[in-house]
Amino acid sequence: MSGEMDKPLISLHLVDSDSSLAKVPDEAPKVGILGSGDFARSLATRLVGSGFKVVVGSRNPKRTAGLFPSAAQVTFQEEAVSSPEVIFVAVFREHYSSLCSLSEQLAGKILVDVSNPTEQEHLQHRESNAEYLASLFPTCTVVKAFNVISAWTLQAGPRDGNRQVPICSDQPEAKRAVSEMALAMGFMPVDMGSLASAREVEAMPLRLLPAWKVPTLLALGLFVCFYAYNFVRDVLQPYMQESQNKFFKLPVSVVNTTLPCVAYVLLSLVYLPGVLAAALQLRRGTKYQRFPDWLDHWLQHRKQIGLLSFFCAALHALYSFCLPLRRAHRYDLVNLAVKQVLANKSHLWVEEEVWRMEIYLSLGVLALGTLSLLAVTSLPSIANSLNWREFSFVQCVATSRAGNTDSGTRRPEFQSQDPHLPALHHQTSFLGSRSFGCSLVPVPTLYGHEDLSWTR
Repeated sequence: MSGEMDKPLISLHLVDSDSSLAKVPDEAPKVGILGSGDFARSLATRLVGSGFKVVVGSRNPKRTAGLFPSAAQVTFQEEAVSSPEVIFVAVFREHYSSLCSLSEQLAGKILVDVSNPTEQEHLQHRESNAEYLASLFPTCTVVKAFNVISAWTLQAGPRDGNRQVPICSDQPEAKRAVSEMALAMGFMPVDMGSLASAREVEAMPLRLLPAWKVPTLLALGLFVCFYAYNFVRDVLQPYMQESQNKFFKLPVSVVNTTLPCVAYVLLSLVYLPGVLAAALQLRRGTKYQRFPDWLDHWLQHRKQIGLLSFFCAALHALYSFCLPLRRAHRYDLVNLAVKQVLANKSHLWVEEEVWRMEIYLSLGVLALGTLSLLAVTSLPSIANSLNWREFSFVQCVATSRAGNTDSGTRRPEFQSQDPHLPALHHQTSFLGSRSFGCSLVPVPTLYGHEDLSWTR
């Protein structure tokens, strides 16, 4: 009797309610799936919802048939691989050898490897899972694809950044066939080259925010430097010179003084590389030469640096609201009241200080609101809902466009043709980057939507 763990991750009615699926021809080819795990069930659900005929091969079809969509045929592995030309291998690497008995039936077919190694397995094995599968079935064409897509995305439908599917294989025809299937399922295929790139593709799910490592270390370094400076100025110096104990400022006051400094520096580092790139192009007299590696990496991290700047600014606002709640602030108010009584003053009002604080708070709120607008438009779901003119308008209103070396009004595309810089990497780094061909043109906006234009 099947337990709760055997049920699909998501109800099958989601397939019918998803209107974002791409249409496929009436005579859709039959697709085979080897495996009956969560990913195999989600893949079958997506394929059926996209109009494909699905045949699932299982060692125990009677037990697993109820877990798959009713439109999918669940049978034994030998029968499942007989007619389809494209077969998804949704089993773990250690079980590949159990499929060797199907070598004759699989001859000449396309095997799509969707497996992912663990971090330990990735370091242990020199060859990728896809290359290992190809060595076991030399008469088959192996394609690495769909390993970066989760079971949830397959059933619920692709959304924004989850749309990309890296594909690699030694046979262009096989890659084309799998790419057409990915498009029909609502995903965006990205050609990663030959099967030798499979190891790199399998390493993608193992990475934890690789684009954020350098910006985060930069922000932490700036925070430590400014915190040390503010500590010496506001805490250590009064203690050494006037014997005033102000160490209570360390948790809140010093941190609150440090955060806007970090936010300002990070914000300047968002625009500076665009200015340097524009100056470099003017000096060279052409925009067809590549930038130095250090400048290229700097441009790639602009969105992350901008979001960290917004994060520091938001923390500064929260810390500022917490300042009046401190016990030290209450003591200061009591001491000020006592001094006012001792000085026999019934009214204490300094017009200049009142106006200065009112203007300071107003400008701070406006600045944080502007930064929030830019941060929100950097989100994929928001950026993809804006056309090119709308997005440029938001950037022009919220920020200066100094150093803009490309004033075209094309809608952003998401595929680069540079074989040395895969489109997957650039779309992930630059949401909405324009793609025209070979050389890089900086467009200095705040969060990297227009970081690089590809110019033919």
